[in-house]
Amino acid sequence: MKVKYDKETDILYITLSDEVIEESDEDKKGFVLDYSKSGNLVGIEILNASKSSINPAKVEYEVA
Repeated sequence: MKVKYDKETDILYITLSDEVIEESDEDKKGFVLDYSKSGNLVGIEILNASKSSINPAKVEYEVA
């Protein structure tokens, strides 16, 4: 998994898989879900990330 924040575009992207993106859906305004050909979730794109409740400058990682 990889997390990338682009300050210029204010987009936070979370890559979940290396599969090729076949389809993208904006289920909720500002949240784009990318899917592979087989329907697996490949990535999550958060538009206007700094304006949402998400703090793109702070990432916490936890393994349980």
